[in-house]
Amino acid sequence: MSRKQLLAQKRQEFIEERGIICMNNVSMNYPEAGAPAIDDITLRIDPGEFVFIVGDSGSGKSTMIRLLLRELLPTSGDVCVMGYNTRKLRHSQIPAFRRNIGVVFQDFRLLKDRNVYENVAFAQRIIEVPSREMRRNVPSILAMVGLAGKYRSNVKKLSGGEQQRVALARALVNKPEILLADEPTGNLDPNNAWEIMDLLEEINEQGTTVVVVTHNPEIVNAMKKRVVTMKRGLIVNDEEEGTYVNED
Repeated sequence: MSRKQLLAQKRQEFIEERGIICMNNVSMNYPEAGAPAIDDITLRIDPGEFVFIVGDSGSGKSTMIRLLLRELLPTSGDVCVMGYNTRKLRHSQIPAFRRNIGVVFQDFRLLKDRNVYENVAFAQRIIEVPSREMRRNVPSILAMVGLAGKYRSNVKKLSGGEQQRVALARALVNKPEILLADEPTGNLDPNNAWEIMDLLEEINEQGTTVVVVTHNPEIVNAMKKRVVTMKRGLIVNDEEEGTYVNED
């Protein structure tokens, strides 16, 4: 067995034992803040789960996402994602690490001067996917999100729901192990919001681990997924088929 195969095997064994996401006694303190943004939390998410992270503004949800993406290192404790301890990742390893994590944001973050196809293809160009393969992958993922007929459209001319579908296609085109969705329906009307959530559920059913940060109690309570509730940097509840009462 080659060294690369051995490392992959060890990573898979780690994931099976401790989860595809694990946070062990993690705290995160910002120097300018009085209280910790994350306060000694422990969390395990297994491969293939669909998990909502909910809580009021300032509860620590966004900090958690940044820790999972290795944008931040915890003040104390360990964050492990896909078998990697983020503390032990060398700077040169971070881009490859993030390629296996798809991210969707509330504000879409699209390239406004490009069309739909180019926005999605951008994620493939970054990792130097061959052009022939790209020409197969991009139309396939656009068909999945219902945008096959709009591949030439400039994203500025799309509706909010369509722009979020482009963002979702871009996040998925490299077949990530994990999809992080940070308030993915925050700028959408109810119909478009439900269409995006239906797509996230479909993606999850195909095997991708999905973590959704949201303020939307209607969606959370209707979907009956695992719900992790945060408050003042703490995990105060973690329920299968949980509910969310928005206290904002």
